[in-house]
Amino acid sequence: MHLAYPAVLAALLFCTGLYGVLARRNAILVLMSVELMLNAVNLNLVAFDVWLSRTAAETLHSGQALTLFTIAIAAAEIGIGLAIVLAVYRNRGTSDIDKLRDTAEGHGPEGPDGPDGPDGPDGSGGSGGPDSDNSDDSDGDAPAAEKAEATA
Repeated sequence: MHLAYPAVLAALLFCTGLYGVLARRNAILVLMSVELMLNAVNLNLVAFDVWLSRTAAETLHSGQALTLFTIAIAAAEIGIGLAIVLAVYRNRGTSDIDKLRDTAEGHGPEGPDGPDGPDGPDGSGGSGGPDSDNSDDSDGDAPAAEKAEATA
């Protein structure tokens, strides 16, 4: 068999995986696309190993050994990646990458608590103005623990 056949197939697999990484919004589909890219690399490693072992007198099969190493690394990567995606899905309720980027804590220059942090500019915990009303009857000013107790 010619070297061009597996090389073209690996290039197609890699391009499909690259398109999936760049165009997909679901984190699980992105992980599957990364796996396609790794499998394209594995196919190239085995194809070049077979091609070089025909021309060389020694048959070390280093391409196949590297392929086994890559498969082991890919299995660990997909296990950890899937665990992270499931944990994020449980916490946020979505695995859409764009929505996760928009709702990330600390996203933007001001952060989640405003421009001056959780204590405000004067350390009082509110907006800091003399006319600010820090009463607990409004839902926007109540701490998260008090909200949890009120709903329980």
